[in-house]
Amino acid sequence: MQQLGERVIEVSKTKIWIAVIGALVFVWLGYWLLRLDAAEIEQNRRLDSPVLVHGLGVVTMVFFGLCGVVGFCKLFSTKPGLVLNRDGLLLGAGGLVPWSEIDGFAVFAVNRQRSLVVRLSDPQKYVESGGAIKRVFNRMNYKLVGSPITLASNALAISFDELHALCIAYHQQYLEHAR
Repeated sequence: MQQLGERVIEVSKTKIWIAVIGALVFVWLGYWLLRLDAAEIEQNRRLDSPVLVHGLGVVTMVFFGLCGVVGFCKLFSTKPGLVLNRDGLLLGAGGLVPWSEIDGFAVFAVNRQRSLVVRLSDPQKYVESGGAIKRVFNRMNYKLVGSPITLASNALAISFDELHALCIAYHQQYLEHAR
């Protein structure tokens, strides 16, 4: 079997730009909701509560505004999105996950968006890693899919199927060396 060398998967600047533009559209939508007149909201009768509509506008602006800022920062980052090598998976912001701590992979799909779930021998170790915000997302991932680590190809310069195949190939080759 041919040895797999280090594989660096870059962040896709095109995909990030599309996400940033999408976030800006939602920020504008939130602003529009916030600016609606109370009488106009009550007259429409779909959502006849100005507090609800304005609150939705604020939440939309804040959430998608933060998404846009994170995406914009990623545009100028020189860090790779993901690195696969003989030691394990080197996540862009999450550090190294050794092959010996990975039990396998599963696919989690919502609508047509797929994520690769990294099955871990000790998920709690990774649930409690990182800063406060990272730990919140780790806990949410763990409750939703059974692992704090998921890989999505929507920000990477690679397709999901290729990402899935690469992770399995590297895991199979280097797992025996890791134990």
